[in-house]
Amino acid sequence: MMPSLSPIRTAALCLCVAVATAVAVASRDWRAAPVALMLVGGVAVLLFLTARPRQRPAVPATASADRVAARLVREFEEQGTGWFWQTDSEGHVTYLSAKVAAELDTADTPAIGAPIRSLFRVDTNATETERTIAFHLASRTAFSNYSVRPAVAGKLERWWSMSGRPVSDADGTFQGFIGNGSDLTERRRAEAEIARLASFDSLTGLANRQRMRQWLDQTLSQALGGRGTALFLLDLDRFKAVNDTLGHQTGDALLKQVAQRLVRAIGDSGLVGRLGGDEFEVVLPGITDRDALSGIARTVIESLSQPYSIDGSAITIGCSIGIAIAPEDGADAETMVRNADLALYGAKGDGRGIHRFFKPAMLDGARSRKQIEDDLRQALTSNQFHVAYQPVVSTASERIVGYEALVRWEHPTRGAISPAEFVPVAEDCGLIEAIGEWVLRTACIEAATWPGDVRVAVNVSPIQFANPALPTIVTSALARAGIAAGRLELEITEGVFLDETTASEQMFKTLKAIGVRLALDDFGTGYSSLGYLRKAPFDKIKIDQGFVRGAAIAGNRNAAIIRAIVTLAEALDMETTAEGVETHDEIALIRELGCSHIQGWVYGKAVRAAEVRTHLAAQGGQALASGHRKSRPVRHAMIRTARIRAGAATGEIRIRNMSPSGAMIDGIDIDGDAVGMDVMIELIEDEMFPAKLRWATDGRAGVEFDSAFNMERLGQAAQPARKTG
Repeated sequence: MMPSLSPIRTAALCLCVAVATAVAVASRDWRAAPVALMLVGGVAVLLFLTARPRQRPAVPATASADRVAARLVREFEEQGTGWFWQTDSEGHVTYLSAKVAAELDTADTPAIGAPIRSLFRVDTNATETERTIAFHLASRTAFSNYSVRPAVAGKLERWWSMSGRPVSDADGTFQGFIGNGSDLTERRRAEAEIARLASFDSLTGLANRQRMRQWLDQTLSQALGGRGTALFLLDLDRFKAVNDTLGHQTGDALLKQVAQRLVRAIGDSGLVGRLGGDEFEVVLPGITDRDALSGIARTVIESLSQPYSIDGSAITIGCSIGIAIAPEDGADAETMVRNADLALYGAKGDGRGIHRFFKPAMLDGARSRKQIEDDLRQALTSNQFHVAYQPVVSTASERIVGYEALVRWEHPTRGAISPAEFVPVAEDCGLIEAIGEWVLRTACIEAATWPGDVRVAVNVSPIQFANPALPTIVTSALARAGIAAGRLELEITEGVFLDETTASEQMFKTLKAIGVRLALDDFGTGYSSLGYLRKAPFDKIKIDQGFVRGAAIAGNRNAAIIRAIVTLAEALDMETTAEGVETHDEIALIRELGCSHIQGWVYGKAVRAAEVRTHLAAQGGQALASGHRKSRPVRHAMIRTARIRAGAATGEIRIRNMSPSGAMIDGIDIDGDAVGMDVMIELIEDEMFPAKLRWATDGRAGVEFDSAFNMERLGQAAQPARKTG
């Protein structure tokens, strides 16, 4: 744009030209003309340089700006999640973005023109939504980020965030509302999925630990008003073996099927949840009758114990259940869970595959275990342990060829504590490795004082076997004691094969390279596979005493099992030791069946090292049998409270001792005339068995069972003491 001169600047320029011309004429010297012209030119240039450009008239841009704004709004509405809305002063919609209008239109009423409060329903549960839209329309106040959804039933599940403010014209007259919104649907769905994942188990779809705790809290609050609640805690038996041997994928598939069966078994009676791993929980509101709960528990156990088919394989597991009932067993969730867990511990201890109700004595037992744990930590440093040795005798020569080292604990105040009581606690609290190493080193040192042809056997727990440092510990113990590696026999239970890995195979190879002997302990009681016998380099198989006891009694099938084990061992070039031999006729039977060694009370109980040396010196290593000549059904001494029912009368009695054929009871007021009476007696909790009264005198009586009772069902009372070394 060219600059333009103002009238004043133009007049000044003309005056300069006139003056220059006048000077040239007056001087009559035309040589002065160029000077005058130069002066005029300089002034002209100065005036042009300082002149402002001429401004053209402004062109109106309103129409163009409106077009740009409309395009931007359209792009925002069509491509984004946002939208706009507007109402008139009566609250009727005058504008609504097309995509939202399309979702709110009905066949009878389009969204445009409808009252806005009839289109949207406020989510009153949202914390950011304090008032209704109708309130703000009436009060003409702004609102922001209200969560709303379609008010018309049957519309799509849609959520929006909505904001608005009142608008007025230049005179202040209210014109209506204007506002915007954004789509919250995907965010709401994501939040719902997060909430679902936070409350449900991703593998089985059952309620998870958090959801079950909330549900238990809720039902217990109702129980305070007189409505009881029962809690089941379930643990799958033998699941770990499946998971470890067949893989986690199979384990997961098994858990899914377990969850389905459990839901079917419980039905509408309660809520089923998975706490993690192979642990499940069931909350049963309003059910407190013990008979009804026992029925449900038995149904669950029976259902979960049926074979499963996974990838063409048949898998069988079991289930144990602990039961607590509110309010008698606890008024809060923490107490109920603790007591149900204690009942579950009792069920697993009593043989698994059963249910147990919580009893206050269980809490005393838990406290006792905690006390044992605390005392165990002091026992090692205070020299409270010692090692006892039980002879292992050759069946061919009846000479002592070795001793098994068994740990014993002499408590300073409680006296002798059974290994069956403290070894499981040591395994649970992580002390078994330290105790096992102490036994190993002590046994090697004491065996060094025996004749060179007498071996010592030491138990190695699965926890010790999994320790990569075990070969180093064994080598160190042998070197310190100065005995040959061939004199040490490590007894390993079948539990080590639950984790068949290359590390396990390498451990076997390393131990054999040291030169120690390996014995498979308690054969036939654990991992039910013979495949490991092909790979593990055992020198001996120890036949569990459960197969030996009663083998000499007519009609018992244990002898056939022992013969089969002996045949298997001979084919694999392994020795055999029969454990738990107690009578002379069992010695004869074991010798006849081909076992190479015998161990049991018939040749003496476990004694301290000093007595071992005395015995070996006095008898020249010859073993002398003692005890009963013939076997008889095993009687288990006990004091066990039970119920007895005779006709319509029911009472409580105490079982003093028991065998498969009958029991002696006391606490019963029956005279001799009642002999021959049919009764029902509670041998297993909440399970009655038919029997006949055979004698009664002085408050005691003998009952004969209608059919032989399986003593193994008594669980721990019938199980052999656990040992370590």
